[in-house]
Amino acid sequence: MSHTEVTAPLPGVESADSRFRIHDHGAHVVAWRPEGSDDPVLWVSSATRFADGTAIRGGIPICFPWFGPGAQGDKKPAHGFVRATTWQRGQVSDERGALQVEYRIDPSITGEQPQFPHPYRATLTARSTADSLEVSLTVENTGDEAFTIEEALHTYLAVGDVRLIRVRGLEGATYLDKNADVPLFDNVQDGPLRLTGPTDRVYLHDGAVTVEDPQLGRRLELVSDGAANVVVWNPWDSGAAGIADIGEGEWTGFVCVEAANAFADSRTLLPGEDWRMSQRIEVASLDPAA
Repeated sequence: MSHTEVTAPLPGVESADSRFRIHDHGAHVVAWRPEGSDDPVLWVSSATRFADGTAIRGGIPICFPWFGPGAQGDKKPAHGFVRATTWQRGQVSDERGALQVEYRIDPSITGEQPQFPHPYRATLTARSTADSLEVSLTVENTGDEAFTIEEALHTYLAVGDVRLIRVRGLEGATYLDKNADVPLFDNVQDGPLRLTGPTDRVYLHDGAVTVEDPQLGRRLELVSDGAANVVVWNPWDSGAAGIADIGEGEWTGFVCVEAANAFADSRTLLPGEDWRMSQRIEVASLDPAA
């Protein structure tokens, strides 16, 4: 799988067959599909702005060093500062059908961050093959004092209609409903998840998750490593109306299924320690009788 340089709308790397694309801006994967398929696996809004200092709506944004507004609810911008920053591109390898791109970010790139005044190094690796996409984030404490991080691979999956999908693998898992009046980890998933309204849940789950999509006739299989949580999100029509960079009616075409370490599952790194979190995506056919 040979690759080319992406020159528009933002610099990055793209496979020669356009199945995979990643921008230097945010170290942000914006496209992937398996070989032989014309259906994108990642969703990107038609209304997103591809511009410096602006987060891309769709693909796989990197949330770090906090999730949402942070554990105390006082951090800005939401989901941290690295997803709207250009990372330093490192090694690009293209061997035996696998295209792999590495990126690095640290305070020398982001400048002083008063809400996270710690020496660190984060490395993002994206690996595209004929049948899988794997994205990993490794964070290293390069300073002399411990610090605590939250993180997520905020994956937007393209679906035929979010109202028709089933999410399997979360059965019996405890979850936080962020849309509840008093959000607590006091809910338990009963059977496969079907989305019927605004959904923003953080599950205590570190296993595989499958999104069954009857409209596109496929299963999206996601396996994470180093992540204690799975986040499932869709704003529905009511929430999407207040999000400027989601095109009109486009909320039906995606569901976010994210590998994360958030809230009580945040990670504390001692000096010299690192933590790696990854998510792997594969596609399989869906049995019409399922």
